[in-house]
Amino acid sequence: MRLSRSRQAELDRLGAVPFAHRGLHGGVLVENSGGAIAAAVAAGYGIELDIRLSGDGEAMVFHDDTLNRLTLDQGPVAARTAAELQALRLYVGNEVMPRLSEALAMIAGRVPLLIELKFPDRRVAGLCRAVAEALLGYDGPVGAMAFNPRAGAWFARHAPALLRGLVITESGKRGLRGRLERGAGLWWSRADFLAYDVRDLPSRFAEAARARGLPIYSWTVRSEADHARAAAHADQIIFEAPPG
Repeated sequence: MRLSRSRQAELDRLGAVPFAHRGLHGGVLVENSGGAIAAAVAAGYGIELDIRLSGDGEAMVFHDDTLNRLTLDQGPVAARTAAELQALRLYVGNEVMPRLSEALAMIAGRVPLLIELKFPDRRVAGLCRAVAEALLGYDGPVGAMAFNPRAGAWFARHAPALLRGLVITESGKRGLRGRLERGAGLWWSRADFLAYDVRDLPSRFAEAARARGLPIYSWTVRSEADHARAAAHADQIIFEAPPG
């Protein structure tokens, strides 16, 4: 796979340092929170953030489809407006759910950023559009990725300058059907990089993609064994246990 010189340079910038999974969180720093973002920036790590769509079309930094685990409230994220979501408190630290625009202002291009889009169903356009709009004018290394290859296809058509990634796990998909699904997903997404489940490495599919020039970012690296596996078979890591 041959990229333009400028696109390859952006890809090199994106993968220059390890990514803190959902920011550098733990203790009083909740995943995907402003505090976790600030801690990762201060440590010089890249950041991987999860994004969901609010009921009124705002890109919000949050992993789960419901509020139950991470806030003091309950119910679907998509049932609340951005203002309603920001009126809630995360379960510790007296923090609120950031908008993507706020997270971008905090990062300000100082470290690389991976944005993982989370969809409650097969429809991708609303969240993809909200992410693309938030990124207008953003100056910094950034890539958008998702399990659903339709997200990459949307960005290829509507925001082609943005680096695109496909998130892959082979769990439960190790037969012929899984191989065909991965191949179709890679073609459909027009991905510039793959975010690969570290538990699946080494992988013939990942190695073939790597040989074609697609970097492999392995997730989620939590142990010494994960670090060793990623060092042998990936180009960068998305971690919860920092590099030693």
